[in-house]
Amino acid sequence: MAREAVKVWAPATVANVAVGYDILGFAINGPGDEIILKKGTERGLKIVEITGAKGKLPLDPMKNTAGYSALKLLEYLGATDEPLEMTIRKKMPFGSGLGSSAASAVGGVFAVNELLKTGLSKRDILHFAVEGEKIADGAWHADNVAPSLLGGMTLIRDNDTLDVHKLYIPKGLQAVVIYPNVEVLTKDSRAVLSNTLNLDQHIKQSGNLGGFIIGMYNSDFDLIQRSLEDVIIEPQRAALIPYFYEMKEASLSHGALGFSISGAGPSMFALCNNSLIAEKIIESANQIYSDKKIRIKTFHSDINNEGAYLF
Repeated sequence: MAREAVKVWAPATVANVAVGYDILGFAINGPGDEIILKKGTERGLKIVEITGAKGKLPLDPMKNTAGYSALKLLEYLGATDEPLEMTIRKKMPFGSGLGSSAASAVGGVFAVNELLKTGLSKRDILHFAVEGEKIADGAWHADNVAPSLLGGMTLIRDNDTLDVHKLYIPKGLQAVVIYPNVEVLTKDSRAVLSNTLNLDQHIKQSGNLGGFIIGMYNSDFDLIQRSLEDVIIEPQRAALIPYFYEMKEASLSHGALGFSISGAGPSMFALCNNSLIAEKIIESANQIYSDKKIRIKTFHSDINNEGAYLF
């Protein structure tokens, strides 16, 4: 029996994960985007409503990441005349470093795939989701899109070909995400980055990335902790985030495996191997930012292995 409507969820994500700029990311539970797609009466895809975005997102599908990813799949299917109505419910902040535009792109294409029962897998539609997210910041990268769609922690060996692999998640690995209520746009955050790095930085970062991956597969939390140090991107972006180093010092002192910037910021993340450490980090975050008169949101989550889903 054909479906008349679907509702899907696409989770927020943490990208870069300190040592994997544009190639590592993981999905979290809590914030995300809800997309409702139903059969309409007029030809073509229409975005009929967006909530939770304070009027900042366009209804034009060609300019909206959810609409654009959906349109690219419809083009592939030869179904651009299909009468469809989309509602987007933003349940996460954008400009936060939590993959807001990626979650929308994933939700849009995943909703079309589910409503039309195309038979395509999540990996089959990954390309269309990345196309959707590209219109937000102009870059072709899947470090937010892949984990939001596929779930888990993903390594993108090559962004051009979307050679994506899910990493093993050690039992007990948890994340804390801290979002201070300031906006840092991805385009601005990319603008501060240098196009060059020295050989010592390359060697150290490569070693850290390799060590992190080995640590994940061996459930070696000590190796993960030694490896979660970003010597390239974090030093260039930290100044964009208020009291970043104060928060990092507090998190590491409580036993975090690592602490760095989530995506383009201003959100920050810590990886932990037990909930007590996570709770102490959240307590410190509330204290530090309360003292500075900055409102924050915190999220404590296991690594979300499911990614986008129909509900």
